[in-house]
Amino acid sequence: MAMVASIEATLELWASSLRDVKGRMRPLFTQDRVAASAGLFLDGLLGEERRKTGWMRAEAAGDPGPWRQQAILGRGRWDADALRDIVRDYVVEHLSDDDAVLVLDETEFLKQGHASCGVGRQYTGSAGKITNCQIGVFAAYASRHGHAFVDRALYLPKAWTGDPSRLKAAHVPVDVGFATKPALALAMIHRAIEAHVPFAWVAADSVYGFGDIEMALRRAGKGYVLGVNANSQFNSWIGKPPVAGTAAEIAEGLDPAAWQRLSAGKGTKGERLHDWAYLELADLEAAEYDEHSSGLWTRGLLIRRHVADGELAFFTTWCPAGTPIETLVQVEGRRWAIEDSFETAKNELGLDHNETRSWHGWHRHVSLVMLAFAMMSAIRHKANGAIPAKRGVEARALNRR
Repeated sequence: MAMVASIEATLELWASSLRDVKGRMRPLFTQDRVAASAGLFLDGLLGEERRKTGWMRAEAAGDPGPWRQQAILGRGRWDADALRDIVRDYVVEHLSDDDAVLVLDETEFLKQGHASCGVGRQYTGSAGKITNCQIGVFAAYASRHGHAFVDRALYLPKAWTGDPSRLKAAHVPVDVGFATKPALALAMIHRAIEAHVPFAWVAADSVYGFGDIEMALRRAGKGYVLGVNANSQFNSWIGKPPVAGTAAEIAEGLDPAAWQRLSAGKGTKGERLHDWAYLELADLEAAEYDEHSSGLWTRGLLIRRHVADGELAFFTTWCPAGTPIETLVQVEGRRWAIEDSFETAKNELGLDHNETRSWHGWHRHVSLVMLAFAMMSAIRHKANGAIPAKRGVEARALNRR
């Protein structure tokens, strides 16, 4: 009977959460029927169908065809950025933690042809090759309560931004120009800070290390663990042990005693253990970057060595003086959250199943998926770590009673 009660409680939590998120996005739509279609679209994303195509969602909604579903992404008039902000506020409400990590990363959306907004032959790290795809840059909020997406942007290669006719055909707003992936990520950091999202750290891979992001985070009083390349140059300052050279050269010259085995957090196969070394390079006054801040902060170099094959990874760090290596390792380990988010959102919620070709279609589809993912994360947290089954799974469980 305890199991039955648990199922019923989870069903009620699911139903109330779904009513809540639909209510939050209702003001985005001027007509009840459009709001209802958006709600059915969300139902379809959360349904059992492995492919979240227009026809699949329409069948689940009881529609004769995918036209109403497609209208939500294309012909309808509503602001995808307003939904993005709703998702961000919802995530903060349910997963907020002052020590949270804002994680930045990108993922590919494989496409055929050349008409889908932003598509082109381009390198994507997750696929590890050049392929025909769209690339989206994302920010995820990772705290001790869970993780979920809070921002997104579609990357437009110069082949797109330099072709006005192509931009017009994909309905790209006239004020959108070329922006690098780090520039898109930096805009997300600024939006999070302006919205008073509580977080203490930013973590990202080497695409986003060094440059404007570093300086912006120092001025904002945020710590960071950002990936850098092996040939990145590092130098220590007065008061710290002498260090000079590329990250790879510094790692090669380390004393064996400098390494320690630490966990970056639990993964699907248990603790993610690696060998780590941390070098403090300089202590600097926070007031040098923000006149409203005070105290010493430390710039450093964090190095990870894979236990099995010795492969190295390097990270530039910025943290309050005295921060232990264990904390920096845990921050770096939070990058796993966005990788897990991509995998779950693609496999379970149809993140990469968008069939539209327009700028608005991409941002609307992705924002709706973000809302569905945030709802599931909130339910998981409310259920004290129990992963909620999808409604269809729960319904079958009740039917077997």
